[in-house]
Amino acid sequence: MRPLTDEETKVMFEKLSKYIGENIKLLVDRPDGTYCFRLHHDRVYYISEKILKLATNISRGKLVSVGTCFGKFTKTQTFRLHITALDFLAPYAKYKVWVKPGAEQSFLYGNHIMKSGLGRITENTNKYQGIVVYSMADVPLGFGVAAKSTQECRKVDPMAIVALHQADVGEYIRNEDTLT
Repeated sequence: MRPLTDEETKVMFEKLSKYIGENIKLLVDRPDGTYCFRLHHDRVYYISEKILKLATNISRGKLVSVGTCFGKFTKTQTFRLHITALDFLAPYAKYKVWVKPGAEQSFLYGNHIMKSGLGRITENTNKYQGIVVYSMADVPLGFGVAAKSTQECRKVDPMAIVALHQADVGEYIRNEDTLT
């Protein structure tokens, strides 16, 4: 487990800023202690410094994971967020989309959100902006990318895709053997 390089930190923070903007500072400097990001087997973990010090007693080969997996770096060094980061992204999300109850299951199976399933969308959401997807009961379901801006969503037909799926809580069941 090692600290992220400057390039890795830059790539990861650019990805996180698409979803939570300037609130990245709130992830690192928390009132309950200092947290940091560490890389282990191409995966980025979010961990408190107190637990990090305890984890140094375990050899790298035997350590499976520690903290919360935020995502992983692909072979091309792009950063992919995992659904395990949703609990930390949702409270700080700048742009949100709420889906109707009938469209929740479709989203949880990995499908994009259609205009007919859109309940609400945050004002001034830009096209290709990172969004957090909520149910109408304000339960975070996943995250994705806005395929249309807020103004475009008002004018499109009901079968148009308004949000592209990236990750959802259904992945805990579909990919339980690969999530760490």
